[in-house]
Amino acid sequence: MGEDSRLAGVVALAQGMAAAHSSREVWWAAASGAYRALGGSFAALSVWERELGRLRVLVNVGERAEDEEEFPDAEAYPVHQFAEITEFLHERWAGGGEPDAWVETAEGPAAGRRPGYVHQRVAALRRRGRGCCVVAPIVLHGRAWGELYVARPVGAPVFDREDADFATVLASVVAAGIAQTERLEEVRRLAFTDALTGLANRRAVDSRLDEAVERHRRDGAVVSLVVCDINGLKRVNDTRGHAVGDRLLERFGSVLSLCGAMLPGALAARLGGDEFCLLTVGPAADDVVKAADELCRRAAELELGEGVACGVASTEDPIGPVHSARRLFRLADAAQYQAKAERSLRPVVAGRAGPDDPVVRLADEPAAEQPSAERRRFRGRG
Repeated sequence: MGEDSRLAGVVALAQGMAAAHSSREVWWAAASGAYRALGGSFAALSVWERELGRLRVLVNVGERAEDEEEFPDAEAYPVHQFAEITEFLHERWAGGGEPDAWVETAEGPAAGRRPGYVHQRVAALRRRGRGCCVVAPIVLHGRAWGELYVARPVGAPVFDREDADFATVLASVVAAGIAQTERLEEVRRLAFTDALTGLANRRAVDSRLDEAVERHRRDGAVVSLVVCDINGLKRVNDTRGHAVGDRLLERFGSVLSLCGAMLPGALAARLGGDEFCLLTVGPAADDVVKAADELCRRAAELELGEGVACGVASTEDPIGPVHSARRLFRLADAAQYQAKAERSLRPVVAGRAGPDDPVVRLADEPAAEQPSAERRRFRGRG
């Protein structure tokens, strides 16, 4: 393989990883770019899970065997089965060496091994009808992250030392791509996470709710929103300090997360200040109300604060058409306002008080007519 084609392979690999939009796409681009650049027939990318002492396969691409899934759920191998992990990832580095790829063939036993030894990789090559493989450690932040594995079929030219050196280069490109993905994911996580509680933030709710309402309009999926305010947070801040108030917010966030776990796929979020919400797509309205009821009960038992005022709005209840995220938010908001006004210990649910439900009326009346003195403003999203 000439220098020009190898350079083209490196560029294609880097471009493929840069164009990926998710971790899975990054893994796939890394493995597929590597096996094309090396003229292989198959490639896998694995991560080293130190705490579990194993290599876990993230993706298999190319000519897969019957027992190899593209994105396996549980394909992992104990590190103790692969002696070179200790040799290359510990001993050589500790001695000042650099990460370096190596080649295995189905002919085995590997050079330098004791007579009769058959390496696990050699056995795997034979079992899956492959003739040879090249394995390159992936190093991230100065530590072993995992490995890149590329194989060729029986009868194809065996990888040589130049191929192994090139695989080391490819592994470094893969490492750079993974590092960039991790940085971007951290930025996205911070952008959609509330710093104090670790829950989703308002931006995450806005994005998810728009998608949820669109799904409701398209295929009738049940979308429900629970909006709640912590009662007494201002008093806690004024009398015991903001550090104690923050502790109340954190504890309630944990309670919200716990109750949200009762609803598959629920998004638990802090909207800001003392305002929180749960967003669900799929669970029945009655199940959402049950979780909101549990939320009120647990919040009332917190050492700090005075419980919560909780409102629920669900497309499964008689609230009229929900064509926008804004309307569902207004309904849940109005229900929460009603709960606060009544000092209710249980959630108020929009649409369940009959044809002239005051919550639905409040949500749908013009903004100028809505209570304003003690009422926090409705969210004005379009």
